[in-house]
Parts: sequence; C-alpha cells; structure tokens
Amino acid sequence: METMSTPWIPDLGNGMYQNPVLYADYSDPDVIRVGEDYYMTASSFNHMPGLPILHSRDLVNWTIVNHALDRLDLPGYDQVQHGKGVWAPSLRYHDGKFWIFFGTPDEGIFMTHAEDPLGKWSAPHLVKAAKGWIDPCPFWDEDGRAYLVHAFAKSRSGIKHILHLNEMSPDGRELLDEGRLIIDGTVKHPTLEGPKMYKKDGWYYILAPAGGVSTGWQVAFRSRTIYGPYEDQIVMKQGATAVNGPHQGGWVETPEGEHWFLHFQDKGPYGRIVHLQPVEWREGWPVMGQAAPGSLTGEPVTEWRKPESAGESAPAVPQTSDDFAEGLPGLQWQWQANPQAGWLATGRTGPGLRLRCTQLGVAGLYDAPQLLMQKFSAPEFTAEVHVTPQFRTLSDRAGLVVLGHKAVYLSLFPGDTGGLCLGRFESLPADSGDDAEGTLTDGLVNLASSDSVFLRLTVYREADCRLSYSLNGEDFTEFGASFRLKEGQGTWVGAKFGLFAAAGSSGNPVEESGYADFSSFKVR
Repeated sequence: METMSTPWIPDLGNGMYQNPVLYADYSDPDVIRVGEDYYMTASSFNHMPGLPILHSRDLVNWTIVNHALDRLDLPGYDQVQHGKGVWAPSLRYHDGKFWIFFGTPDEGIFMTHAEDPLGKWSAPHLVKAAKGWIDPCPFWDEDGRAYLVHAFAKSRSGIKHILHLNEMSPDGRELLDEGRLIIDGTVKHPTLEGPKMYKKDGWYYILAPAGGVSTGWQVAFRSRTIYGPYEDQIVMKQGATAVNGPHQGGWVETPEGEHWFLHFQDKGPYGRIVHLQPVEWREGWPVMGQAAPGSLTGEPVTEWRKPESAGESAPAVPQTSDDFAEGLPGLQWQWQANPQAGWLATGRTGPGLRLRCTQLGVAGLYDAPQLLMQKFSAPEFTAEVHVTPQFRTLSDRAGLVVLGHKAVYLSLFPGDTGGLCLGRFESLPADSGDDAEGTLTDGLVNLASSDSVFLRLTVYREADCRLSYSLNGEDFTEFGASFRLKEGQGTWVGAKFGLFAAAGSSGNPVEESGYADFSSFKVR
C-alpha cells in the first residue's frame, strides 16, 4: 500500500492530540490493551468484511490491521441488509485469546475468538438465538465464573431501557440460565444500551450510554455484587461543548496507570466518529473528560495531552489511499454484503484493481451488494481514481459512487455508436416509495476516443459533495451541482464512497462479462 496522506491527523506532534482521534464512522467502539498494544473494534452492520480490528501503541494513532469477520453466513446477507448485521461488539482478552461478542438484531448473539488478532478468527458461534438481544459484553470473574450482560432492541423485542445479565459457560459458547434484569433505566436513563462490564477495587462497574445516540450521556453503574443493586452516576455529558451525545465506548488502563475512555459522537453524514477522553477516578467513579473540582460529571475535551505510553509513535490514521497491491483492495474497503467470487478478478500481476461487470440484481445502485466502499475520513477531503473499462455489452457500467440517504454516482458506459459515455446519476433506496432505478441528473458527456477517465469526489465542510472528471488527471471539470448527503435512514451508518462495476439485470455470466480497472486511488 502506498503512503497515505490525510487532511485529518489527531496527533498534533507536540505531545498533544486533538479530538476526534478517528474522524471516521467507527460506531460503538470497544478497546482493550494487551501488553504495550491497544486494539479496537466497532460495529460493521451489513458491510463485509466486518468487525474491523484497529491497532495503536498510544490510543491516538490508529491503523486497520485485520477484520474478524469475512462474511456473515446467515439467510439474506448475500443481499444488502441496510442497518442490520453486526451491532455493538465487545472486545476482550482472556485466557490467552482475543474474544469478540456481537449481536445481530434479528438472529442473536455470536462469539468469535483468535490467539492472534492479526490472524484468522474462528467462525462465529451462535451463543444465544434471540430476536432483539443486542450489545453483548462478556465478563470473566476472578472465581472462574463467566457472565454476559446485554441490552434489548425495542424494534425487535418490545423491550427497552434495561440491562440483562446471564451466567455463561467459561468457554463463552452458551448461556447457563435464563438470566435476570439487573438495571432498569426507564426513569433516569432512558434508551439504556451498550453495556461494558469491568471490575476494579472490588466493585463491579457497568459503563453504558443513555439518552439516545445524538443527545445522550455516559452512565457508570457500580455494585459490590454482580447482580446488584447498582448505584448510578452520569460521568460524562455534552455540557457547554459542541460534542453531542458523548457516550458508548470502552475504558482502558495504560501500563503507566493512566485511565482513558474511547467513545463515539454522532456526526450525521460523517457517521459516528471516535473521541478519546482522559479519565480521573473520583470517589470511586470514572469521571470522563474535563470536570470542575468536586464534580463527578465531565465534559469532552477538544485537545489534551497524549497518554504517557505514547512513546515515539508516528502519526497515523486508518488507511484510505490504495495502490491495490497484487490486484486486491486494502483493509479500508468493504462490500455492501457478503462478497461473491465473481465481483473481483484475482490473480492479476499488474497494478490496479479489476472489478467485473456482474449482474446488478436490483433496480438501483443504492441496494447493489457489489459496491466496494470506504468511510469518509475527514471533514474535508478529495478522493480520485483512474478508471479504464473494457465493456462487452451496452448494459455494462463502472464508476465512482457516494452513498448516504441516496446514491449519487459518475457512471461510465458504452456509447450507442462506440466509445465511452459518462453520466451523473442518482438512485434512491428501494423502499423509498420512489422509482429506484438510477436517474440521469445532469446530461451525458461523450468521451470521444478516450479509453479511460479520472473521476474525483471532493467533500467540503458539512458533507458538501462535488463530482468531477478529467481525461488527463490534471484538468478537472465539475459535473453537475454540489449536493449534501445525510446518513441513510435506519441504516445507522454514515456516508461512504467507493467503486463499482455492474451490468443490467440481464447481464452476462461472469466469464463473459466486461470489467473495469481502477488504479491510482488517492485520498488527500
């Protein structure tokens, strides 16, 4: 992979950092430390590979090192399942293994583990088949007994605001009882969810968000016994800051004894971006961010001193640009559904990525599983790619797509009389009630004798997006008016952008399909 440049770097280079430490959609993050290394995972919903594994040596500079989930082998996930899939995982290290527990809202709670987080993770094991059981977190106590705490999705279970605890087999494979309600947040902490369980100084702690994604707060609960009763304390809220809904994440201790909390902020089209807060223990409560003297409730910080364990870590952010080494996409890329063998041409020796124009299978691009996407990575950035297609039928398409509450894309396709044409299209979700077929919005451009084109996405503040093209990679022409995307309704995912190649609903078999080569993919 080529060296990446980025317009957002959290490490300020002077011993300080700025929030967010991840200006990208890593929803519901959880974090652990093993030795001198920190690992993080996050929700991946319907996007595959899922359960990203990020690594850091200082909690500020992060890179993607793996995914724990290649695909989700459940009915329906070969097609796009917006907003479903992997919700709010928990990452733990126990008994020499890395463990991730996650819920899918319609199927149940699953577990996967690995001895090496950069290696192959075990196939997901169904711990509990249930509808609406979400946000699971395992806990292994000092006496060898194991437990699982989780929340409920009202949309599936009819239950809301409560946390539930089961005893679990120490190998994490099954629940041993019917469990019991341990915390009811209905009155003081509505929309209570996302619990993470810890133990410190003889106290059981459950850290959990409440109040809703965009407007809520972070609660700490504590008890001397695992089943309660639990005391509660709001340990972080927005206060006078611009950081709305600061909550849901993971607490971690450095080798030097410092305490930190990673959490998300709902940033609309940018998704749920990740902040790092210092933690000070006061009166037995983990006060997060910056708090007035004597207060047990902190507010998010904008800049702060880096953790003492930072050492000499070089500034880093999750990968964006890609030279597609060995013809494969980097770890920053995800499909919209379980990947299929026909989408990607493998075994190529030259630079670049070859996507085949496989049958679309749906009316509009919004719901196409073969979109290869990555996250918005900064408040402002430019993404550019060189596309060289080899189409074989008039239904073949390829190009650059941006997807939020709708898909907006630049699409290359064969002209009726030969040569290439370029159009700008929009496609709405299939369940929007409107025509889901991609609609031509700004006319067509005949590229004459050109056999390739450079396509560019430019994102300005407030997710103001513009699309443009160039025949030489230097002189770009804006195509159509600027537009603003919102996060997809009910998808829980921020806007994404990426590449596609497809054929119409009557497209050819894979061995006869056209293709498009993508190269020089740069984000800056």
